[in-house]
Amino acid sequence: MPTVTAYATPAAKAPFERTTIERREVGPKDVRIKVAFCGICHSDIHTGRGEWGETNYPLVPGHEIAGVVEEVGSDVSKFKVGEHAGVGCMVSSCGHCEQCTNGEEQFCTDGGMVGTYGGELDGKPTDGGYSAEIVVDENYVLHIPDGISLDEAAPLLCAGITLYSPLNHFGAGPGKNVAIVGMGGLGHMGVKIAHAMGAEVTVLSQTTAKEEDGKKFGADHYYATKDGDTFKKLRGSFDLIVNTVSAQLPMQRYLSLLKPRGAMVNVGAPSEPMEVPAFALIGGGKTWAGSQIGGIKETQEMLDFCAEHNIGATIETIRPDKIDEAWDRVVDSDVRYRFVIDTSTFDD
Repeated sequence: MPTVTAYATPAAKAPFERTTIERREVGPKDVRIKVAFCGICHSDIHTGRGEWGETNYPLVPGHEIAGVVEEVGSDVSKFKVGEHAGVGCMVSSCGHCEQCTNGEEQFCTDGGMVGTYGGELDGKPTDGGYSAEIVVDENYVLHIPDGISLDEAAPLLCAGITLYSPLNHFGAGPGKNVAIVGMGGLGHMGVKIAHAMGAEVTVLSQTTAKEEDGKKFGADHYYATKDGDTFKKLRGSFDLIVNTVSAQLPMQRYLSLLKPRGAMVNVGAPSEPMEVPAFALIGGGKTWAGSQIGGIKETQEMLDFCAEHNIGATIETIRPDKIDEAWDRVVDSDVRYRFVIDTSTFDD
């Protein structure tokens, strides 16, 4: 099997090491992609540091992958050599259950989706995009439109679809008041996408430190949640709130910001359970929902939408020897707004 350069963490909280991993030979339906850029998602950190349960090491993370098609299998019909392509959070699913046939492979009920890293496929662990190349079935590869540069496209494969999916599902658009909680890697994408959909957009952040950026990305309003008057001023204001933070929040206060029949959607995933304030939901017929990513069809739709509206992630590009430092900075909320690894520097 071919071997490629990769960066792996050998244990929870251990520094990254340069290594080599095996990639399978290109099969009839496979696409081999030379990785150009890979985004750093907070999920990489939770998984790599063992914060979401058992992790198999060594781990090569990365599910925000953008690159160029280097080789296609004999039966591949969707991609050609030289095209820009991406891989998101999954590389396989059963393909035949109700969810898969409905284009929502992320909810596969027959074995579940196979994660781009930390999963298992054909009896072997999957390795992600902190690597020079990846081989993936064409049905789980995305076309990256020419209108988006590969570095700014990489984070769209997770952060972009994570925000696009609930905004799309819950009908963000003209005449709707949408709030985005948090202005980090996920939140800044939510602001850009909700604005492009035509919604009136409000950012709810702890402070107003990023207000200038928020307004630049398309926010109409920006409020600090540390200000005690914010929840009084905004009570009953929003049709939709998308919560991007992975922390315990006073949910009763946030639910009070919804209009009757409004929806609060969690995409952030706190490690500890959250209490459900039932009366805050019942009183206004409100919904508190969760959202994961999107299926392959919706992810492609998101990429096309972003290209049409000139949306890319706002990024800081790093070399692989800065991965450990970048992880620490993500935890400290010290990035504006997504780190992207330049894999062309792997062999320097």
